[in-house]
Amino acid sequence: MPGGSVLDDALRRMEAVLGRVESAVDQRLDHADRVSDLESELHRVGNDRSRLAQSLDAAEARSGRIADANQEVSRRLVDAMESIREVLNRNGGS
Repeated sequence: MPGGSVLDDALRRMEAVLGRVESAVDQRLDHADRVSDLESELHRVGNDRSRLAQSLDAAEARSGRIADANQEVSRRLVDAMESIREVLNRNGGS
């Protein structure tokens, strides 16, 4: 039957088009999944960055306090050594 051949050709073309549409949809869904994964990773990196920035700020503040304390200790040691020298000099020590 000659009409069957035309119908078969049309069905094959339609199946091919549907296959390409399904492939395009699959690719689009894969792309959307990758974008979603990247957005999630970007969010995690942003959170890590914020946490690390806060940690760095705290460490810098602590470092500043330690430096201040170190200066104070050094000043007090110098004062103590000078006092000891004065006492030794008054008492005839060297």
